[in-house]
Amino acid sequence: MSVHNEVKKVTTHTLQKMKANGEKISMLTAYDFSFAKIIDGAGTDVILVGDSASNVMAGHETTLPITLDQMIYHAQSVVRGVNRSFVVVDLPFGTYQSNSEIALASAIRIMKETGAHSIKLEGGEEAIESIKKIVSAGIPVMGHLGLTPQSIYKFGTYAVRAKEEAEANKLKRDIQLLEEAGCFAVVLEKIPAALAKEVTQSVSIPTIGIGAGNDCDGQVLVMHDMLGINTEFKPRFLRQYLNIAQLATNAVQQYIKDVKEKSFPNEQESY
Repeated sequence: MSVHNEVKKVTTHTLQKMKANGEKISMLTAYDFSFAKIIDGAGTDVILVGDSASNVMAGHETTLPITLDQMIYHAQSVVRGVNRSFVVVDLPFGTYQSNSEIALASAIRIMKETGAHSIKLEGGEEAIESIKKIVSAGIPVMGHLGLTPQSIYKFGTYAVRAKEEAEANKLKRDIQLLEEAGCFAVVLEKIPAALAKEVTQSVSIPTIGIGAGNDCDGQVLVMHDMLGINTEFKPRFLRQYLNIAQLATNAVQQYIKDVKEKSFPNEQESY
């Protein structure tokens, strides 16, 4: 029997067991109660309350503007809709980079005020002190390597990361450091599939890929991208499972037509 089927509630232990069993981990983002309920009810293992809310919910160009208070609001909404999934919340830009005390305070606020199960933060060696401090406070931490969107202005592009040997070697070192610091899992974003395979095999903690090939222990996509709510974003790694934008447009146009033609509401829809 698969680990996925036997657990009533997904935990860090479940994810560890899934990696050990060679069973893939499914992860999607959610930002509100209604979609969290659908994504959880469908059987997703992990729900990420991503700082991608800055893009898909608030319309910002990058993930940088979203605040800790806004992330907490999204996470509270998501947690209310979840029964089984393991909920991870992104620490937004500026809430952990300056020092480990601030990082711990931010993580504690998320855990206390949202009821989520863990936090995620970006970076390797430079984030280790903060990770150790948060983990030692009993808060599970998911790492994030490769393309780290909070550093987008430093990179200057959303292109694939770690194609050159120096950056690949740093990533290999960083994932070892994240494991030693106590991370329970690591997201690998937009890196060559061969490198993702190598680092996944080099650690005992699960890796979750996005644009990192099929050898990661799990996969994550942004809900708005895979459901086709957001149609502008079409990277190679994205598989769109639905076109909600088109379906919703059709429904809205039909509604407008029915209102204009006075066929809505009809007698049955009136009191």
